[in-house]
Amino acid sequence: MSTQFLKLVQATRVPPLMGPKKRAASTAEHASPLGAYLLDARAISPGNLAKALALQLREDARLGDILIANGWVTERDLMMALSAQYGIGFADTALPPHDLDMIRSVPWELCLQHTVVPWSQTGGMLILATSNPDKIPQIRAALPPGLGNVLFTLAPEVEVLKAIALGHGKALARRAEAKVPERMSCRNWATSLSSLVVPTLCIVLIFNLLFYTTMTLAVLSLLACALLISNVIFKGTALWFHLTEDKSEFHSHRDHGSQTKRPIISLFVPLFKEPRIAGPLVQRMARLDYPRELLDICLIVEEHDIETRMALARAAIPSWFRVIVVPDGTPRTKPRAMNYALNFARGSIVGVYDAEDAPEARQLHAVANRFAIAPKKVVCLQGRLDYYNPRQNWVSRCFTIEYATWFRLFLPAIKRMGLAVPLGGTTLFFRRDVLRELGGWDAHNVTEDADLGIRLARLGYETEMVDITTHEEANAATWPWVKQRSRWNKGYFMTWVVHNRQPIQLLRDLGLRKWLGFHMMFLGMILNAALAPLLWSTVVVAFGTHHPIMTLLPEWAVWPMALVFTMATVLTITLALVACRASHLRFLRPWVPLTLPYFQLTTLSTYKALFETVRKPFYWDKTEHGAFGGADHDVQTPEAAGIERKPVIFGTPIKDRGPNIQALPDQLTKVPVIKVGTDGTIRRIS
Repeated sequence: MSTQFLKLVQATRVPPLMGPKKRAASTAEHASPLGAYLLDARAISPGNLAKALALQLREDARLGDILIANGWVTERDLMMALSAQYGIGFADTALPPHDLDMIRSVPWELCLQHTVVPWSQTGGMLILATSNPDKIPQIRAALPPGLGNVLFTLAPEVEVLKAIALGHGKALARRAEAKVPERMSCRNWATSLSSLVVPTLCIVLIFNLLFYTTMTLAVLSLLACALLISNVIFKGTALWFHLTEDKSEFHSHRDHGSQTKRPIISLFVPLFKEPRIAGPLVQRMARLDYPRELLDICLIVEEHDIETRMALARAAIPSWFRVIVVPDGTPRTKPRAMNYALNFARGSIVGVYDAEDAPEARQLHAVANRFAIAPKKVVCLQGRLDYYNPRQNWVSRCFTIEYATWFRLFLPAIKRMGLAVPLGGTTLFFRRDVLRELGGWDAHNVTEDADLGIRLARLGYETEMVDITTHEEANAATWPWVKQRSRWNKGYFMTWVVHNRQPIQLLRDLGLRKWLGFHMMFLGMILNAALAPLLWSTVVVAFGTHHPIMTLLPEWAVWPMALVFTMATVLTITLALVACRASHLRFLRPWVPLTLPYFQLTTLSTYKALFETVRKPFYWDKTEHGAFGGADHDVQTPEAAGIERKPVIFGTPIKDRGPNIQALPDQLTKVPVIKVGTDGTIRRIS
């Protein structure tokens, strides 16, 4: 630590670094409130302190974080006041720790739990930096033996977390690869029997086609018809639930949780090879209407992704954003990156967005309100997804219709049916502690969202729908669409196989209804797409041409089979028309018939997916974002968006805005009125 810096601190009447336990206890016991020290130093006006204290009554945030986020004190003034309050010095953040062995002398578990890190050594004593000076007695009690004499110093939380990442980052990255229990992960796919499922089925199929051609085609065609019938029943049930719902499955923006403090929300936005969209993403996320002191936006990038990191360095990064760099490792997947970032999440709620997302401004209020009153077993909220480029071409139009059907109709119906909800990738929000308990995401699963939804259900947790919408960029080119859908199908199939390693236990965990729904949604979707050509071929029966399926069916079955085909087609069109009832989607209704050939692309993507389960099970066929309008959709200049240009430097305070309270809309309603005296005394007026 810089001796010159310590002298500077002591010259301003701040006691030196904390050592003896007795002084630590007495300092904490007899210290005046933090606001009194700030007023005494003339670092804040009584009016701004009163505003901050009023906010603290309804927000789960420390006073210092509120003051910094709203520009009412500088970070240095806050550190000086905390130093005086707790009788310790504060670290020189211009000289961060660089001795990795020293940092690793304290286990990462303890560092993350208490937000503490070895900062420097002086005179044979280890100096620990923390952003929680009120927790120093607990930290001291938890320290491992053999550290010798230990002193404490103050440092901003973000600087402590950066130092932890510096020393323990590689170990945490390795842990991020295998956090999910092995029996529920596909990471051992290549060395387990799971990898033999597709090759074995292919060998059996080829053998039977060679020696029992007619019978094999007949059986497969009959299976395809049976799946079609089950699909018709499922879709019909979903339509019935949708038409009879009371709109309660989507929980609204109403402030049901006004009696509880608003939580800190960490938002994970993984980026990989996204230089084109990094800047617009920052501007979209900066428009989220939620108190800045409660907002922890984490832009997650891979260590070797230099282009994206440079794009972020050029962007207007607000001070309530963090860039989390994930140490290199394998696999380079979105879930692995999020597992790593989960170690550093500040919020009690963790949300997930994609790089091209444009969320509604006030949706975090709806999330906080719902979690405040939802039962503890509700650990996940799923919002709707929509597209902001539906007019691009016929593919984007059909994709938008499909998303409207899935998120506006199917998912709420699945919830009402009492089935396990397969999560939808983005606009997801979790209770952080439960997410950590589950092991986060399966780093090797390319549809980590759907897999997590099933794991939640197996442990008895629930997912609810919330009435918010995030707009994305629709994949508007045929082959990129096929590649994206093949990744989804591959992940669905691998998820189905992994969870069926112990089928009896799966049935016990889910119960019969959820168990049947799981097979219908995961395996049924894959088989429907794979066997679709056989269904198409049965059309020849209507023209009097023989088909192998007729060797297993009586002649009178032709008309019932034709009726099922007709019902399936009509039902698919009806579902799409109903899903496009929203005013901004009605222009898509004339395009609904085009979804029939559009869905046939799923067959091609399924064959590609099944092939990759053998050759490249963990390959992430990445979707290129920004190619279809995502890089410039509704993008303002940083100045027009109200974003102050800042370099990517953690912990930089917002420029002092003085007494202006307009940046805090509706945050001061329904809170007590507090008066702060010039001597630091606090009195509640009403």
